[in-house]
Amino acid sequence: MEHVDCVVIGAGVVGLACARTLARAGRDVLLLEAAEAFGTETSARNSEVIHAGLYYAPGSLKAQLCVRGRDLLYDWCRARGVPYKQIGKVIVAATEAQRGDLANIIDIARKNGVELEPIDAARVAELEPEVRAVAGLYSALSGIVDSHALMLSYLGDLEDAGGVLALRAPVTGGAIHDDRIELVVGGDTPMQLACNDVVLAAGLGAQTVARAIGLTPPQGWLCKGNYFALSGVKPPFQRLVYPIPEPGGLGTHATIDLAGRVKFGPDVEWVDQIDYRVDPSRDARFYASIRTWWPGLPDGALAADYAGMRPKLAPAGAPPADFSITHPHPRIVALYGIESPGLTSSLAIGEHVEALTRT
Repeated sequence: MEHVDCVVIGAGVVGLACARTLARAGRDVLLLEAAEAFGTETSARNSEVIHAGLYYAPGSLKAQLCVRGRDLLYDWCRARGVPYKQIGKVIVAATEAQRGDLANIIDIARKNGVELEPIDAARVAELEPEVRAVAGLYSALSGIVDSHALMLSYLGDLEDAGGVLALRAPVTGGAIHDDRIELVVGGDTPMQLACNDVVLAAGLGAQTVARAIGLTPPQGWLCKGNYFALSGVKPPFQRLVYPIPEPGGLGTHATIDLAGRVKFGPDVEWVDQIDYRVDPSRDARFYASIRTWWPGLPDGALAADYAGMRPKLAPAGAPPADFSITHPHPRIVALYGIESPGLTSSLAIGEHVEALTRT
């Protein structure tokens, strides 16, 4: 059995951030990933938005780590040459009845220490002429990032600090002892590892891996988010455009990638298994939702694009759950339910996890 100082399980954006932070703190780190490449699931199937921290319950891990992570992420991108743009976001109330929702967002943002500019209908039209709204909010701190380039930069930093990434290396079993954690790793090169510390950051697979090594994880649910791309139409927006949040997500919003391509989503579809296919017939819901705030959306302008999965810790109809970052054993840190704003929070999550491994 081979001995390893610290193992991080899962090489999505959060696992990569945790691994590079631990390696930079002087730990000998092995990062295990079951897939053939890093960041192929949730980290590669999201909106690539840098969130300001507007929506999350004050005092929650989501709020704290998003605000801290946002600042760290912008600094990281500037220092490391990771492509990003701080393009800003307009949140719109399409009806008078939604004005109260804007007020709630302002209150939460203020408690989280995030600045928001209330704007009237005329200012919304000035910022985004195609958008119809009775009022809105402007977030100057919101932006977009190249998520693949970001993960590559984390991996480079991990390797510069002496860490190693092992692909096609699923954790299939293990045992928990007072003085060590034993892991059984399958794949191309099966092995058994004895570890001083383990960080479980396996995203959609976190509960499965946890049970395999002898932990009792919280129950999880899958919430699919489908995206449709704007096709054959000149991009109408300069900024991110978000409606009022809906149960399970932030509403069917417009995002712009670094190439200027516009996509809409994610919607909210509760599912029982992972399936990344997008049903083209869902476009009817997208047209109806988007036209509440962009009435000029032409027929035939939406094309089914891609889908992602949110690892939820609360079922449909329940209040949203916070991130779960627990210390179930002195040698284990376990992360569950790391959905949005996980990408924005990634560096802050890395800090938090590294501190927990020292307690």
